[in-house]
Amino acid sequence: MSESPYNATITGKILITPDLMILRIRTDEPRKEFKAGQYTSIGLLASESRSPNSVMPLEQLPPDELIIRPYSIASAKHETQDFEFYISQVKSGQLTPRLFNLSLGRRIWLDTKILGIFTLNQTPKGKNIVMVATGTGLAPYISFLRSHINEHRDIKMAVLHGAGYPWDLGYYSELTFLDSIFQNFYYFPTLIKANDSWTGLRGYIQEHLENNLLEKVAGIPIDPEKTHFYLCGNPKMVASVSEFLSKFNYKKHTSKKPGSLHIEEY
Repeated sequence: MSESPYNATITGKILITPDLMILRIRTDEPRKEFKAGQYTSIGLLASESRSPNSVMPLEQLPPDELIIRPYSIASAKHETQDFEFYISQVKSGQLTPRLFNLSLGRRIWLDTKILGIFTLNQTPKGKNIVMVATGTGLAPYISFLRSHINEHRDIKMAVLHGAGYPWDLGYYSELTFLDSIFQNFYYFPTLIKANDSWTGLRGYIQEHLENNLLEKVAGIPIDPEKTHFYLCGNPKMVASVSEFLSKFNYKKHTSKKPGSLHIEEY
C-alpha cells in the first residue's frame, strides 16, 4: 500500500448551506507567514467519497490520483498552521463534493506553497480600499481584515458583497461586527433573490456603485487617486464593475504597471 500524501487534518467545518461552507485545516507542519489575499491549494485522493447531494461527473479518475484546486485563504496572515477556507460546492466537480463529505478529524493535503499577487496590503499609504466580491470571492478580504484592519484606521474601507439569499452571506456576523466597531469600515451586503424579510440592499453591486452608495454613505470617492478597488468573484460582476470604473479612469494593476484596480481572476 502506497504512503498517504496527506499532510493536514480537518479541524472545523461550518455548513452555511448544503453547498456553502467554511473549512478549517491544521497542517502537520507550519507554513511561512503569507500575505493577506494569497491562495494555496487543497487536495484529496479520488478514492474519497463524494457528498450525497453531488452529481457524478462524466470523467472517472484513478483512485490514487490527487485532485488539487487553488483556494484563497480566509485566515489571518500570521495563522501559519491553522488555515480557513470559504468554499462552495460544484455538484459535478471533482474536488468540492469530496471536501463537503469530509468530517472532523479526516486527513487532507494542503500545499506547502502560498502564492498570489492579489495582496491588499500593497495599497499605497493613505488610499481608501473598496473590496468587491460575489460568493466565495469574499475570502481574501476576510484574511485582509483579520490581518490588517487595526493598521488602517487612517483610511476608509468598505466591503460590497453580492449574493442570492440571506443565507448565502458567509461571514455576515463577523463583517457586521466590524462595521459596528470600526468607524472607518463599512459593510454593504446586497441580495438579488431575497424575500420581504430582508431589509438591506437589493440588486447588483454595479447598480449601487452607479447610485453613488459609497460616496453618500461612507464618504468614499470613486477616484483612482484616492481609492483603490479590489474585485474577486463572478466574472460577469468583475467585467461590469471594471467597465463602470473605467469611466473614472481606473487602470488594472499588474506587476509591471501599477494601477488602482486590482482583480483576482475567478
